[in-house]
Amino acid sequence: MPKRRNYDAAPACTMEAALNLINGRWKGVILFHLLKDGATRFNALQRHCPGCTPRLLTKQLRELEEDGFITRTVYPVVPPKVEYALTEEGCSIGPILLTLCEWGRGWLNRRGMKTLADNLEQGKA
Repeated sequence: MPKRRNYDAAPACTMEAALNLINGRWKGVILFHLLKDGATRFNALQRHCPGCTPRLLTKQLRELEEDGFITRTVYPVVPPKVEYALTEEGCSIGPILLTLCEWGRGWLNRRGMKTLADNLEQGKA
């Protein structure tokens, strides 16, 4: 029997339906970096998700694949090579993610905060 997820039942509203699909600490980050960088390997995604265990990253990737946001391509080479890329459905959420990223940047700026990536670029970390 397949595992039931939050959105298997009819959602109360469209916002709930949308948020259930990208619900998860790392899903937005994964989608954003696939949008920005294109097809990406597992280890590169893991570098973008500090603090995310390989097991959790694998779980989030599987859910995104199951929901039709990403594809997983396994190349028949030794050692194995696996790449993740956005599907057409995944690309359709791109403008929303970019807007959310800009909003987050503004939110941090209004509070005088910087991201870890910003600090690394400036040599402060």
